[in-house]
Amino acid sequence: MASNLDYLNPDLLPLEEKLNAYLEAEQEFRRAATQATNLPIDHAAAPGPNDSFEQRPATGSFDQETNEVQQALDNTRADLDALRREIVDMLPVRDEFIKVNLGYGPSRVGAFRLPNSSADAPEYELRIVH
Repeated sequence: MASNLDYLNPDLLPLEEKLNAYLEAEQEFRRAATQATNLPIDHAAAPGPNDSFEQRPATGSFDQETNEVQQALDNTRADLDALRREIVDMLPVRDEFIKVNLGYGPSRVGAFRLPNSSADAPEYELRIVH
């Protein structure tokens, strides 16, 4: 019976906190990607201040909102990559799942070697089942 409760081990708390941060960052990335995808549609649907008089933008100006959304997307992707590397480093084993507590019963997380990676510097894929 004790093996079914291994996921409640207090030694796994730092890993669980990183996993929760990773899952939140993943949701932020999805939102930013959706916003970046919908940005051209939103600009096309938004009416100008006065559609009868079209005014050209000032020389040297650019669409700052598009740039900000793309920068947020890049920053979130970098955060996700950093969290993924930290989680893989924190895992006690490779190529198998371990049970963790993500707040709603046992969940599983594991780092699995990519088949194309070299033997000298193996690359791992993070898998989370919750």
